[in-house]
Amino acid sequence: MSIQIGDKPDNGFDNPLGLLSDCHRRIERFLDYLQQVADQAGGGPLTEDQRHTLEISLRYFRNAAPRHTQDEEESLFPRMKSTENEALHQVLDKIQGLEADHQRASDLHAVVDEIGTRWLKEGEISAEEVVSMKVALGELEGLYDNHIALEDQEVFPLAGSELPVEQIKAIGCEMAQRRGLSYEDPLRCRTRREETDGKVA
Repeated sequence: MSIQIGDKPDNGFDNPLGLLSDCHRRIERFLDYLQQVADQAGGGPLTEDQRHTLEISLRYFRNAAPRHTQDEEESLFPRMKSTENEALHQVLDKIQGLEADHQRASDLHAVVDEIGTRWLKEGEISAEEVVSMKVALGELEGLYDNHIALEDQEVFPLAGSELPVEQIKAIGCEMAQRRGLSYEDPLRCRTRREETDGKVA
């Protein structure tokens, strides 16, 4: 399997909603990698390629994916919830469901990470652990299918059309800061507290 870690996303922090969708493509790809390793190796000794793929995929979901959740729960969703825009209000119930999805996904990834890490360390895992890993990955696949479709097709487009441009820019700033990156913008990076204090329209 060909695994690409550092491929450049289609969007940058100047288009944070597009960048969130790019992250979805990575989630789908790394989940597929994990499923391939589980199916191909079946708990037995890993080839060098399988070991590398498993290690990198686990690392992605352990380190990078949680930042994506923060991007949504700390930067995007609160702005959508605080608006008086009626169109955005109509998706609030769906957003609450998305946040529940995040927690369930975190629990399932913890199962996969524990088993996968033991596999890397010990070289083999039991048949029961293979089943547990595949069950967790299967549930993740179903969860992500619905979750990602809702966000890509409804939540992100609506937020992009209804949130003020200043708030979209602020989301991009916060996303960059979470990754320890510098994002220069004509508007300085404002916090949500400053926005709610009336400093951003």
